[in-house]
Amino acid sequence: MLLLVIAALCLGASAYLIAEMVTVPARERMLSFARAASYGHRVARREREPDVSLRERALVPAMERLARLVLKINPKASVDEITLKLLSAGLGRRISPTAFLALKGGGAIGGAVIGLLLGATTGAVTAILLALAGAPVGFIAPDMVVNAKARSRQERIRADLPDALDLLAVTVEAGLGFDAAVAKLIEQMEGPLAEELTLMLNEMRIGESRQDALKKLADRTSVPEVGAFCRAIIQADQFGISLGRILRLQAIDTRNRRQMAAEERAMKAPVKMLFPTVAFIFPAMFIVILGPAFLNLTKILQL
Repeated sequence: MLLLVIAALCLGASAYLIAEMVTVPARERMLSFARAASYGHRVARREREPDVSLRERALVPAMERLARLVLKINPKASVDEITLKLLSAGLGRRISPTAFLALKGGGAIGGAVIGLLLGATTGAVTAILLALAGAPVGFIAPDMVVNAKARSRQERIRADLPDALDLLAVTVEAGLGFDAAVAKLIEQMEGPLAEELTLMLNEMRIGESRQDALKKLADRTSVPEVGAFCRAIIQADQFGISLGRILRLQAIDTRNRRQMAAEERAMKAPVKMLFPTVAFIFPAMFIVILGPAFLNLTKILQL
């Protein structure tokens, strides 16, 4: 029975997602036609707005209410903090803070429902306990996924930064300005660091100052090496220091930090390997070494 309920829920969710994906081109085409038809004409607001979908009428308000409820339950969380966390994970342009909060609330509800379904066959007390255990797990799971993705992204940025700074130093010393050097670097690189530098360059192109764009870059990445690089560039602009020399020093410093981090991980490896060795390798060794002796001992005792 439980499997049938879960299968029905999965089937319904799949049907909804497939319907949304299939109707996306038609909705976009209708929206484009409506915009083209109303271009250059002053019409009433209700005539100018296209028909909204079921998702915008029902799901978006429900997500907003659920997000407000999650903020009330967890007052320590704030929209700015969640936005910064999503940006650090590279999800800030795909998931809004409201959607993330609604996902946490939906995860808590889903965890409680799954706990009730799992415990329905064993008794009411077990079902309640499993529901109480599943709700926090569903509430915390999105945070764990985002934090893991943020750590992975920060490691990639930290690994790519020294090479990027070397290339920046070479291009600046060759005569290019900082903006042109960053644009040249973006052409030669891929990954999260190139994405963040692209966003920084676009911010400067639309009129934002270099200092503000660099500060936002440091806040988005949450990587200490990137923060030191941004502060160095800002100070070089303020005091008129040569950018090429600053970039070369920053490249050497970040490379030394990367080497020390690798050495630290290498020194931690033996300690981390001790636990799987004790748990999995030693029992097999004991069986191979002591097994024949134990069999011989049992034969002697039987005699």
